[in-house]
Amino acid sequence: MPVIVASDLDRTLIYSAAALALTMPDARAPRLLCVEVHESRPLSYLTETAAQLLTELGDEALFVPTTTRTRKQYQRINLPGPPPTYAICANGGHLLVDGVSDPDWHARVQARLADECAPLSEVQEHLLRTADPGWVRKHRTAEDLFAYLVVERELLREEWVKELGEWAENRGWTVSLQGRKIYAVPKPLTKSAAMREVARRTGADLTLAAGDSLLDADLLLAADLGWRPGHGELAEDSWTAPGVRALPERGVLAGERILREFLRTVRSR
Repeated sequence: MPVIVASDLDRTLIYSAAALALTMPDARAPRLLCVEVHESRPLSYLTETAAQLLTELGDEALFVPTTTRTRKQYQRINLPGPPPTYAICANGGHLLVDGVSDPDWHARVQARLADECAPLSEVQEHLLRTADPGWVRKHRTAEDLFAYLVVERELLREEWVKELGEWAENRGWTVSLQGRKIYAVPKPLTKSAAMREVARRTGADLTLAAGDSLLDADLLLAADLGWRPGHGELAEDSWTAPGVRALPERGVLAGERILREFLRTVRSR
């Protein structure tokens, strides 16, 4: 029986320069490997040690990258190790099989969203009407499934985020603030549902997961064992649950620690 390792990517396994949290003396900083280039610029990193651990993990378990990124954004990432057979994109809206979205899965997701929550157009209109142009840098929709804003974090009013969350809750949506992005995502659009589908298809008898944000909470709860780093939305809320371990490491070293925990668990079966 395979072991599924479903891990969030950004700020869990891979990190932008701003999120690395290299607090040690420069001479002791870890060597980094760039795993994403966008518009000819390096964008995301992990440590060289983490790269080796991820390669080993890909040989010993079914590693499933699990991300809120769109398919196009995900495909910019060049992770070490064997190419994943499965990947979860758009917060569960797309299940990639050998790099191609499974049309049956996507149709099932769309049908559920139509039945259970307010349409994307209503959420878009609300964001455009209520967000202050003084701190909004970009309005975006992702895969026609959810919306997000890119903001100037230091100018953002926390009260507005709270009000948006209450408004969205009543319409079957949830709100997550991650770095400079505010996500509005339909509640039925979950990483956990896609992970369960991979487990069903593969017959896996053990699922492991990691994530740092509110949008990862359902994934961590659905897995048999989960880990979260010492940074991110979940850490800020001191969130935990049975079977979920809160790690002290922050930044890129947290990604390395998470991969060590995955490998240790896989090898101890």
